[in-house]
Amino acid sequence: MSGHSHAANIAAKKAKTDAAKGKIFTKVGREIAVAAKSNPDPETNSKLADAIAKAKSVNMPNDNIKRCIAKAAGELSGANYEELTYEGYGPAGSAIIVKTLTDNKNRTVDFVRTVMKRHGGSLGNTGCVSFTFSTIGEIVVERTADLSEDQLMEYALEAGADDIITEDDAFVVNTSVSDFSSVRKYLEEKGLNFFEAEIKMVPQNKITLSGDDLVKFNRLIEGLEDLDDVQNVYHNVDLPEDEE
Repeated sequence: MSGHSHAANIAAKKAKTDAAKGKIFTKVGREIAVAAKSNPDPETNSKLADAIAKAKSVNMPNDNIKRCIAKAAGELSGANYEELTYEGYGPAGSAIIVKTLTDNKNRTVDFVRTVMKRHGGSLGNTGCVSFTFSTIGEIVVERTADLSEDQLMEYALEAGADDIITEDDAFVVNTSVSDFSSVRKYLEEKGLNFFEAEIKMVPQNKITLSGDDLVKFNRLIEGLEDLDDVQNVYHNVDLPEDEE
């Protein structure tokens, strides 16, 4: 799978959303707050440490991170967020999973249902499409002049990673969910730069859309990602590289 520019796609996404950094920080801040609610110490709370690493990958200021943790610890007033997942279908039977964090689940489900319906999709029952996805840890490491593929392979094996994919400008390190935190921490301690580091859902098989179906699908995903309560949207459509 070499040759595919995963990092370039991530950079393009970030460039497109620079004007909306406030919204990005809000979404990541919610993840930090939820993770910190039970234990505000990232040294002993791996989920919080993972959320902080994600925040740093989108250049979230340290003051913002500390403020989110303080809210969760009760030092500042803040809403209580609940993690909810919705599953459904997009145009041409495409599979979609929507991960949310919300303080009002009735509002969130109404918004998600409305966007799905508006763009040719529909909500389904829990489990209707998730069985066709796998949950993995994915760490996208920047390729630099002083980081060879052999060196990263050595690091990854020592850390307990499952697989490495070499791309034009990045290495993609895949892990199991249970090993994600320890692998991320190990690579971080080696001084490696991450484009992304998070647990995500990947489809076991992808489908291809074209014409009106593809246009509707792209509008649907954009509409879902634009919702304040939506953290991540996963799907099984093999998008053209310039649309990823």
